[in-house]
Amino acid sequence: MTTTTTELLLDGSWTAGGAGTYTAVNPSTGQAITEVAAADAQDVDTAVAAATKALHGEWAAVPPTGKGALLNRLADLVERDAETLARLEALELGVPFGFASALFVPNLVGSLRYYAGWADKVNGEVLASASYFGAPTHAYTRREPIGVVAAIVPWNAPLMILGWKLAPALATGNAVIVKPAEDAALSILHLATLVQEAGFPAGTVQVLPGIGAVTGEALAVHPGVHKVSFTGSTETGRRILRNSAVNFKRTTLELGGKSPQVVFEDADLPSAIQGAAMGLFSNQGQVCAAGTRVLVHRDVYDAVLDGLKQAAEAQVVGDPFDPATTMGPLVNGSQRDKVLGYVEKGRAEGATLVTGGSPVDGPGFFVSPAVFAGTNDHTIAREEIFGPVGTVIPFDHDAEAIALANDNDYGLAATVWTTDLGRAHAVSAALQAGAVGVNGWSPLGPQLPWGGLKASGSGRELGYEGILANTEVKTVTIVL
Repeated sequence: MTTTTTELLLDGSWTAGGAGTYTAVNPSTGQAITEVAAADAQDVDTAVAAATKALHGEWAAVPPTGKGALLNRLADLVERDAETLARLEALELGVPFGFASALFVPNLVGSLRYYAGWADKVNGEVLASASYFGAPTHAYTRREPIGVVAAIVPWNAPLMILGWKLAPALATGNAVIVKPAEDAALSILHLATLVQEAGFPAGTVQVLPGIGAVTGEALAVHPGVHKVSFTGSTETGRRILRNSAVNFKRTTLELGGKSPQVVFEDADLPSAIQGAAMGLFSNQGQVCAAGTRVLVHRDVYDAVLDGLKQAAEAQVVGDPFDPATTMGPLVNGSQRDKVLGYVEKGRAEGATLVTGGSPVDGPGFFVSPAVFAGTNDHTIAREEIFGPVGTVIPFDHDAEAIALANDNDYGLAATVWTTDLGRAHAVSAALQAGAVGVNGWSPLGPQLPWGGLKASGSGRELGYEGILANTEVKTVTIVL
């Protein structure tokens, strides 16, 4: 264990949770790591009261430039402790240490620095306005904090996705209560120690690990929470949306995905195969934007299918701290069993299992990456699996590719592989997805708005959209 605490960060102090503890498990071994404090509804009440006090007190008194300086200070500390944070994510999630070091922690730093730059640029505007019963008027808008924001974070990329929520919320003056996932609290708890070290006022950022049905539910229904930002399953997102309706909370919901990767006959095939494999197998396929439906023009179908088979068989499944490892375990036994169940369902429905899809001998929750040849009607091509299982599907022309890509309940992301610039623009415009990557799977950056359509959720994070999503507009009209 390299984290300094497993308690709640509540009103500036570390404390035990009212709901006792739960066990954090190492997915590589199936063995316990430590006990983590679990917050109850009373802890949520305390956190909301502390956040409200900060929101109207010491945190509110910090000027915009000061808020930016604190975010940059936190980014400095994350860079200092980058190895510790990446190790905690590898330990608790099973993600390869090198992957966490190369993507998750730098993305967190990037989000903190990007929104540090926005902190003193959150402006309203002067409006051209009509007279008021003949008297001239001066009208303008203010962008003000929404208030207390609950950031409910998933287990698959906790530090990175917390950065998407935390940084814009703080830059715009909100107070944030963080609820980590049960399977991924340790790196966020270490980040909480850095929040304290950076000098954020008490109550500005609080971290409440706990069970979703207790802690998350209490945050979603609490009348003192003004916004819920949630990343996770579509089912849980629907429940949060229903709960938030009680007092008209603002919500940002980034939910499931079944993202298509469309490989046209003119694509650079080596790059497309390598990129499509990345979209299938990164983070053990436990990615909301995982490109698990690979739609391939029939002229190059056999080449792409064979290339993905080779890419799957080349994955080194093992210890996330071994530099040779490219794929670690799934996050827990339940997730492993779910993925294996989908593999069996694919075979039962007539999809052809080209390679993989078997549990790996030994301790831990390892599964070999699977590639199917199938159709868009198979369950494995319709439902989010959240594991390293991809389905390769043929098409004959552009219109068919677009129709297949859009024929799904989800609409988070999509990838287009082509060397034809006109086709790239036309197909990107036609795809029903919140983000489209061309000749690159799921490009991410703090400047790029992120979010989905349909069952993939509502609202956007990152970019200037992150500023808009964390502020309310107030109109002021002065009769002169």
